[in-house]
Formats: sequence, C-alpha cells, structure tokens
Amino acid sequence: MQQPIVGFHQDEENHWVANLACGHTQHVRHDPPWQVREWVTTEAGRMQYIGRNLNCKRCDEEAPAHSPIA
Repeated sequence: MQQPIVGFHQDEENHWVANLACGHTQHVRHDPPWQVREWVTTEAGRMQYIGRNLNCKRCDEEAPAHSPIA
C-alpha cells in the first residue's frame, strides 16, 4: 500500500529511515550498487521526498499501525 513520507530519522547504525503517514517506517539506504538513493545523503535531498509515496509492506501485511513519528 502506498503511504506518504512524513519525515526521516536515523537508526542505531546511522542508516536513514523514512517515517510513513501510516505510522510504519522503512529504511531508505544509499548502498551502491544494490540501492542507489543519493538523495538520502543530504538534508535537502530528504526534504524533497517529504510527501512522496513509498510502498509500505507492513500495511500490505495488515500489521498494526502506530502513531506517525514526526
């Protein structure tokens, strides 16, 4: 299910994680050559993705949602 990005935070390993409107989260790593997401490496790049949709696998699995992390 497509869910908009409402913010970002870093996990304990300093990988970027997107906070989704549904309350779930999703890693958005820049880890070439497997995952090329240069936009995640800068604050300006991340801010351009606020409001864009990501497919939330947790929603597809009907996992319980939590309050969005702002």
